[in-house]
Amino acid sequence: MSAARRQGRPPSMENPRGRILDEAAALFAREGYDATSLGRLAEAVGVTKAAIYHYFPSKQDIYEAIIVQTLEGLLAHVRPAVAAAPEPRAALAGFMRAHADYFEAHHDGFAALLVGYGGMRNRALIEQAQTLRAEYEALLRGVIARGVTEGAFRDLDPAVTSRAVLSMLNWMVRWFRPGQGRKASDFAQDYCDLILRGMNATTP
Repeated sequence: MSAARRQGRPPSMENPRGRILDEAAALFAREGYDATSLGRLAEAVGVTKAAIYHYFPSKQDIYEAIIVQTLEGLLAHVRPAVAAAPEPRAALAGFMRAHADYFEAHHDGFAALLVGYGGMRNRALIEQAQTLRAEYEALLRGVIARGVTEGAFRDLDPAVTSRAVLSMLNWMVRWFRPGQGRKASDFAQDYCDLILRGMNATTP
């Protein structure tokens, strides 16, 4: 691709890069990555293909930028909820509810993240995504480890437990649809209660 093509005229709209990523995420989630052309994306955004190329050299770059943007936003949204919690059980609930809130508000980006992460090609973006994921998982492991240390949780393996928590939360992308019934954070609270109380009817 030529440098001139990459440097197409920027679109005259507020936050064009973010608008491109949001529209692309919606199209990828609804119509599929392969079925979505840059021409279709430009039509959805209301700009020319040249305007798309001003920000992204290819559809793959757009896809990978969605993944990184989603991870950045998720970490920024969940970290304060954990920091504001007074003790480990509240921190776990805060983590899970905040994760679900962000997931519901950015459902299309999550669909791209959870389906497309293994298909990234840009080495710099791969490393950025890996760093963000590592920070996010470390945040959750820290909550669990703190709970074990302070006696709020039994002697658990923080790594194994954090993977179980994230699996429960991330699997929601397969069945949850925003605006159709309960909020995602309500389901996350159900999951949290299940983890904290277990399924034994005699457990207080």
